[in-house]
Order: sequence, then C-alpha cells, then structure tokens
Amino acid sequence: MQKFHFLINPVSGGGQGKTVFDFLPEIMRSMDFKEVEWEREFSIRGKFEEQIRDALADTECLIAVGGDGTAAAVFQVLLHSPEFENVKIGLIPLGTGNDLARVLGLYYAFVNKGLLFSVRKLLTANAKKMDLWKVSGGSVENDFAMANYFSAGIDARIAHDFNRDRIDGKIAGNSVFANKFHYVKRFFADRKYRLQSGELRITDVNGEEKNFELNGNCTVIIGNIPSFAGGSNPFGKSDMSDGILEVLRIPNLGSFVKSLSVFGAGNLVIKARSVELRLAKDEFIQLDGEDFKGHFEMPVKIEFGRQINILHL
Repeated sequence: MQKFHFLINPVSGGGQGKTVFDFLPEIMRSMDFKEVEWEREFSIRGKFEEQIRDALADTECLIAVGGDGTAAAVFQVLLHSPEFENVKIGLIPLGTGNDLARVLGLYYAFVNKGLLFSVRKLLTANAKKMDLWKVSGGSVENDFAMANYFSAGIDARIAHDFNRDRIDGKIAGNSVFANKFHYVKRFFADRKYRLQSGELRITDVNGEEKNFELNGNCTVIIGNIPSFAGGSNPFGKSDMSDGILEVLRIPNLGSFVKSLSVFGAGNLVIKARSVELRLAKDEFIQLDGEDFKGHFEMPVKIEFGRQINILHL
C-alpha cells in the first residue's frame, strides 16, 4: 500500500495542477520518499469517481489537488464508503474559494510560502476529524456530501451566474484574480435577488423543532465550517467535528453584507442537529461552492453522515 496518492485537477487555478504534477517527483525525492511509496495522476472527466475509489483502496493518504469541486468529489465517495474510514485526506488548494483549505491552514501556506513548503508541511501534518453531512432531496435516492456549506438565495444566484459566464467564456482569463473580480461583478448584477418562497425547519441542539418563513429573505446558509464565500466567517465560533450545523436566515442585503464582514452575523446564527428546507422548484442552490440549481426535489434534508480524517497545519 502506498503512503500518498495525489489526484490532480489539471485545469484548477489557471492550470497550476500541471505545475504541481511536474514538480512532485523533485519534492518527494527531497523528502526521501521512494517511487513505490507514492503515486500521482490527473483527474479524468467521467472516470474521476473510479479514480478516487481505486486510490482510497491503495493508499494511507489521498491528497486532492484542485478547487472545492475536486475536494467535493472525494467527499462524495467517502460519504458512501465506510470501508475507507482510516484513509487520511489532504488538500492542495488551487481554486477560487478554498474555504475548507483556509480553515485547515493549508490555503495561506500555499499562497504565501509556495508549493514546496506547503507540500512538505502537508506530508508531515497531523489529521483531525471532520463531519460530513448528507444532503438529500424529496424522493430521489441519490444524496450528496456536504463538507463546507449549503445555501439558497443571492449567493447561490451569484454562483450560478458565475458558472454560466465561465461556460460561456465571459470571464477574462482563467486566474484566481480574474475569477474573484468576476464574482464582484456578479454581486452587483444580482444584488436585488431574493428567495421566491420557502420554509426552513430545524431541529436544534436540544431536540426542539423550529420553523421559519423564507419568502423575501436574501439568503439562507447552513454551514459546517467557520468559513464561507472565500474566507468570510458569518457563523462566529464553530467546530467542524461537533455534529452541529450553523444556520443563518438573512433577511436583507444589509445583513448579508454585514455577515460577510469582520462583524459576522451575530445573533442570527442558530445551532442545529438537522435541517429541512422547502424552496421553490427553480430556486438557486449551491453546495460547497458549486452550483446545484435543479439538483434537488423538495424538501431538501441535511443530516449527519459520518466523520473523516483530514490533514491540517
């Protein structure tokens, strides 16, 4: 069994994945790892799930190199695969948001210290537990893993339009800076969007059920980690391994902007063991930073799935 297996998205971060792939042999040799102790491969569209399963079955530590979507694919497999409970997961963040990597201390190590430093630190890092949540919709049997957050409303509308613009080639360049700049443009274009209708039902930490109307609200956000939308922390104090979600029902644009600032959302945060959402059929939804519009039937339920081992600095 190998010690490390690197699964690399070649297009993440404006093609930085290819750079990581090329430099890994030199880095691993400098740390005295033999060739038989590690493996590297590019992710292949249509075969990525199979690649993930094969890697998990033959390594002590799987390292996902890419953005939030690359990490999400690994978590999706882990949610439904308890046989891999002892495999450690590492991240080399190359995307735009990288919220989980920020919480784990990996993002700034890569940005400020570079590839060599961050890989060396990652390969000697300790692992800690992290909750994975199961997100399901209506009578559809397929469910999805949530590691970071789920949201519906203005922020999900921005993510949807950003993804559409990227597909249509409307984003100037393929760099992280170009992506962030276009996100700002989308914010001003979509700032008037509100939830069309909806109801939020939660089971709080005491087992009590609470209901909230969502019609006309700016957004609703359910978080597992203390980072959202590329580094803000609207949730305040939170723990990614306590089996508890942070829930935000944000009524207006002013509260939304404040929640993304250093002030956070304050007393708007509700602690929950599980969540159920009833939204309009065509509502904008995002899951771990990815556009999920049209993926769910109502109601959407978010329940605890399992815990995994993830490397942190």
